[in-house]
Amino acid sequence: MNKGDLINEVGKVLKTKKDAQSAVECVFSAITEALKNEDTVTLIGFGTFKVVKREARKGRNPQTGVEMEIEAKKVPKFIAGKTLKDAVK
Repeated sequence: MNKGDLINEVGKVLKTKKDAQSAVECVFSAITEALKNEDTVTLIGFGTFKVVKREARKGRNPQTGVEMEIEAKKVPKFIAGKTLKDAVK
């Protein structure tokens, strides 16, 4: 399922596809803004979005085999909730 498919599914519940697109965009932007501020977004039964910090580490270029330093950075992480895990079993 891609973003367009998700909008179509939400559109089945809402009156118009335009309203569905606005709703999906609103949810995505709210989660993105929260993660930019390093807040945690918890959706009970679905999962938790949070930002984790990766430490700097040594890596290797797979093409040349040369060692290189990989910089520290922040990355988004999603942890599935129990209800979602049970649904996928």
